[in-house]
Amino acid sequence: MQSTQVSIQVNHETVVREVEPRVLLVHFLRDHAGLTGTHIGCDTSQCGACTVQMDGMTVKSCTVLAVQAEGHHVTTIEGLGSPVSMTPLQKAFTELHALQCGFCTPGMVFAAQALLDRVPDPTEAEVRDALHGNLCRCTGYQNIVDAVLLAARRAAALPAPHTLAETV
Repeated sequence: MQSTQVSIQVNHETVVREVEPRVLLVHFLRDHAGLTGTHIGCDTSQCGACTVQMDGMTVKSCTVLAVQAEGHHVTTIEGLGSPVSMTPLQKAFTELHALQCGFCTPGMVFAAQALLDRVPDPTEAEVRDALHGNLCRCTGYQNIVDAVLLAARRAAALPAPHTLAETV
């Protein structure tokens, strides 16, 4: 099969590689960009372990071809935060032990953050609904749900940012 050159913005860096047109984004990220935080769980979009953001929207990278991501901005779990500078959601996951083996964690974080971006103060039912496309085989989900709710409560406690109009 003939290869094609693909250029994708991954975590604010341009990654250019020659790939076969059938290469999935999840394999591009892991095998060609060396970002192994995006996990391969099922290859059928059932588990959510491969979830990333593409142009700010969550996508299951096992359902996107690398050539379809050409010219787009992709954020993997490595691009969200670091052990030294975690996002508030990542901190809540860590504090409440919302992970065990960690395999589902990247997908859970992306799904939860997408919810919090849409619904800043979700109910437990809304959190569970938002996470329904992500499977965890270790935690029983309660700590994950609790971590999302904690991150939401903490965000609500922050003062609202001032707008330019308020300072004039």
